[in-house]
Formats: sequence, C-alpha cells, structure tokens
Amino acid sequence: MYPAELVKPMREDLTSIGFEELHSVEDVDAAMKKEGTTLVVVNSVCGCAAANARPGARLSLQNAKKPDNLYTVFAGVDKEATTQARDYMLPFPPSSPSMALYKNGELVHMLERHHIEGRPAEMIAENLMAAYNDFC
Repeated sequence: MYPAELVKPMREDLTSIGFEELHSVEDVDAAMKKEGTTLVVVNSVCGCAAANARPGARLSLQNAKKPDNLYTVFAGVDKEATTQARDYMLPFPPSSPSMALYKNGELVHMLERHHIEGRPAEMIAENLMAAYNDFC
C-alpha cells in the first residue's frame, strides 16, 4: 500500500476532471451496472501512468463523444476494488495502468499497459477517442 499523501495528487489527476473513485467491491459492481458507456482507468504510481495514461485520459475527454460514466481504481491502494475491476476486464490479464471501455456492462475496448507504456499521451487519447466514436 502506498501512503495517502503520496497518491493524492495522482488520484486528483483523474478526479479533478470528473472521474469517480471506486474504493470497494460494491462500488465497482454498482458502477458496472450503470447504463450507457463506462470508462474505467486502473491508475498507478508508475511513470507511464503519470506521463502517458492520465494525460491520455484527460485529452481523450476533449472528444465530441465521450463515455457517460468515468471511474477509476488505484492499483496498490484500493486492492479489493482493483481486483474486482480487473475481473470485469477478463480475459485480459491484470496490468497497471490500463483502461477499459464498457457499453451497458460489456467490455468493448481495452488498453493494457503495453499499449500505454512508451506511447505519447496524444496517441493514447486518439485510441480512446476512436473507441468513443464507435461506442458512445
């Protein structure tokens, strides 16, 4: 587990733009029952989350079409919530950071760590925007 003061600014990177944090299994299950499109970001303390994933998520929301629901879990902090969120991402293996787009609870698009690491935020945003245009 990471200290709350360490992860606070990393959490705020997403919550300040409208993402709601999921802290429990029940939070994740309730979020996944929401109608419409849902983006779930598995946040982390790693450099690729800071340089690529969170900025990419932020840029992606400048698209005309965007998800109805925005959620985040924090790997290494909210263990049970992260495990539950990852269960909804199967058959993809656990990775942090990662991003999953759902439509009415069905996984329709996935960005794993290997899609994020080493790629600029703009490329990640373009990938997400294309998915939003297809599914939102």
